Amino acid sequence: MQTNLADFIRNTPDGDEADAILRNCVHCGFCTATCPTYQILGDELDGPRGRIYLIKQMVEGAAVTRSTQLHLDRCLTCRSCETTCPSGVQYGRLVEIGRKITEEQVTRPLGQRMLRRLLASFVPNSALFTPIMRTGQHIRPLLPKKLRDKVPARQRPLEWPTAKHPRKMLMLTGCVQPSMMPNVNVATARVLNALGVETLVAPEAGCCGAIRLHLGYNDEALDDLRANIDAWWPYIEQGVEAIVMNASGCGATVKEYAHLLRNDPAYAEKARRVTELTRDVAEILPEFEEALVAVTRRRAIHTVAFHPPCTLQHGQQVRGKVEHLLATLGVEVRLPADNHLCCGSAGTYSLTQPKLSYALRDQKLERLQAQEPQVIVSANVGCIAHLQSGTSTPVAHWIELVEHMLSA
Repeated sequence: MQTNLADFIRNTPDGDEADAILRNCVHCGFCTATCPTYQILGDELDGPRGRIYLIKQMVEGAAVTRSTQLHLDRCLTCRSCETTCPSGVQYGRLVEIGRKITEEQVTRPLGQRMLRRLLASFVPNSALFTPIMRTGQHIRPLLPKKLRDKVPARQRPLEWPTAKHPRKMLMLTGCVQPSMMPNVNVATARVLNALGVETLVAPEAGCCGAIRLHLGYNDEALDDLRANIDAWWPYIEQGVEAIVMNASGCGATVKEYAHLLRNDPAYAEKARRVTELTRDVAEILPEFEEALVAVTRRRAIHTVAFHPPCTLQHGQQVRGKVEHLLATLGVEVRLPADNHLCCGSAGTYSLTQPKLSYALRDQKLERLQAQEPQVIVSANVGCIAHLQSGTSTPVAHWIELVEHMLSA
């Protein structure tokens, strides 16, 4: 694809990156076959190829309209198109550049501006989010259905392991997971403890940055990144083996820290080291496969349907590891026919694009429940909460299932 960048973006970091990505696109259209929004809406401009053309036009100086912004808003950033693309087009990075331009050049309606500002201020701030979520859980039966969908039932807390081990790993607990699904973090620490690894947490670490980044608050998102690096750096200097992620959305973002801070002379090298150390728990446990079999035993759950989050299979390119681990532990794992497609959660997407989000959820649940599972498992807090809102079948993180199998 030939490009002729406009003056406002030529010879800038975003311009150079957009130019390189656009030139890799060969217009083949393979991406449309795996785009969730194109599947539902059937509009070329609501598929990756169409959005790429829109971004090409804007970086070449064409007027940026509210219509352009709408088509970019509808993108889930699931990155399924990247997995499909034969030319290696880094669409996820390109669409973030496009969104940044539209935020600068198009004024949103007041209602949208207020909602997005509220989400960017409230959700990543655990000091605000946690007490409100806890209150919502206490009065959950009284809440309207749409609000109840966003408030998972409160979990009976597991006990954090207290044993000390020579091997140590650092874990990001996240901004919403500690109040929505705290046992995911505890289960991760308990499984690693049973394998002889101590899990450390940096209290000052907070949101990974994904929420503000995808809502267009780029400067605030980069501040989130820097704050986490500052919180983690003393542990890194002390020699932690890895930074463990059990929310695949966070993992996909933290693995981009080196890229996002590449032009920050104070943080670029530290960000590169953080990216090198960051691993999803599904990437870590295969190292302990024999030991894991030794410390677990079969329990009541024998059949699960697995929804691999987009941020795991497309964002991090981690595939097959969860299924293999569970199968090794005696669990039959069934994948739905559309396992490559998004469930519609996508961070705050279910709040900013509810109609599309719920259509995708219902489609995903239909295919998951066709597998007749005892439990549906996934690997990201947003996916789990979103799917659970539409079914009575239990939905859990797969690491919780492994924790339940630990020998007494």
